[in-house]
Amino acid sequence: MAKKEFLFKGKTIDELKALSIKEFSLLISSRERRTLKRGFTDAQKILLKKIRSNKKNIETHCRDMIILPEMNGLSIKIHKGNGFEMVMIQPEMIGHRLGEFAQTRKKVSHSAPGIGATRSSASVSVK
Repeated sequence: MAKKEFLFKGKTIDELKALSIKEFSLLISSRERRTLKRGFTDAQKILLKKIRSNKKNIETHCRDMIILPEMNGLSIKIHKGNGFEMVMIQPEMIGHRLGEFAQTRKKVSHSAPGIGATRSSASVSVK
């Protein structure tokens, strides 16, 4: 069975890479379009320069950077509060933000309740 080619709003990855940022912004949602229209911050410009120079081991704190088609296939380390998480950029991630793929909060898992935590544990002697 042949692998289905990825399309983003009816365009292939090669067609998306050929678009300018202004043309690409017309394809994404309004919040991301507005962000691109304002222009990149200094930190985002530095990240783009690293991406375009084919640098290895890219680490960034720019969780608000929108994933562009030229980032497809790269692995970027995104800061998540206490360290960096390696994220491989897939075609399905285009138009989202980097921070969406490096979760900052852990899943809460509770253990057994301690002594004094419930009414019934008050009657149990502690020896």
